[in-house]
Parts: sequence; C-alpha cells; structure tokens
Amino acid sequence: MTDARAASSGSDDIDDDSPAGRSDDRPQLEVLVGEWITVPDAAERLGVPLSRVRQMIADREVLAARVGDRRVVAVPAKFLDDAGPRPELKGTFTVLADGGLTDDESIEWLYTPDPTLPVEGAPIDALLAGHKTEVRRRAQELAF
Repeated sequence: MTDARAASSGSDDIDDDSPAGRSDDRPQLEVLVGEWITVPDAAERLGVPLSRVRQMIADREVLAARVGDRRVVAVPAKFLDDAGPRPELKGTFTVLADGGLTDDESIEWLYTPDPTLPVEGAPIDALLAGHKTEVRRRAQELAF
C-alpha cells in the first residue's frame, strides 16, 4: 500500500476499545511477523467490504495489531488465505486469550520459532501444516 493511500484510508482504523486498538508499540512484533496486510488491502484481496474485515477482527476470526509509523491496523498475512480467515486459527486464538495472552502476545507466540514442534518453524507454521491439536495443547499450557 502506498503512503498516500495509507494516509487517505483512515477508515481502516478500529475503535481504540477493539483488540487491535490495545496494541503496544512493539516494533519487534512487526519484524517477527514480517508480512502484514492492512484492513483495506485485506478487503480488496478477499473481495469484501472494509466492514467485513473489521467484523472478522471484532469476531476474532483474525487478530490484528497497529503497525508501522502510521500505526495502521493490519493482520498478519498468514492469518488469511484466498477465501478468508484460516479456520484453524479461531479456536487457537480463543485458547491463547483464555490463557491470558493479549492479541499482540498471541501473535508473538504464534510467530516465535519453536524447535520442539513437529515441523520446522513457529506455531503458525505447525498450524498451517495440520498440527492444530499439538499447537492448541501447547497454547493451553501457557495458561496462568
């Protein structure tokens, strides 16, 4: 997305009471995730209105954070496929939230490499490789 488009698309903001609105300023999260998709870009990619993407975030079908210098709301790219939110994620988000993690902490946990997983990479990679049960079991162990 161009800077001009980012500046003119204030409609991608979410109320500060939303999960995305409580995001810390954590540049390391941006680097850890790597590829982010802004709300307008997600809507365009999925062929849905902006309001539908905002609803996905509100319903916790995907998690979002404020990223970049402009602090725009964006979703990690791996949370979406061509059809929409990846279905294996929603339950995992719930388990992580029930364990006391914030949205940013959940995203960080999902993207932090873990050499003990059945596939190389981070929990998000294991989820996408079909190891949902193992990832959720580990997420439950985080509860405090």
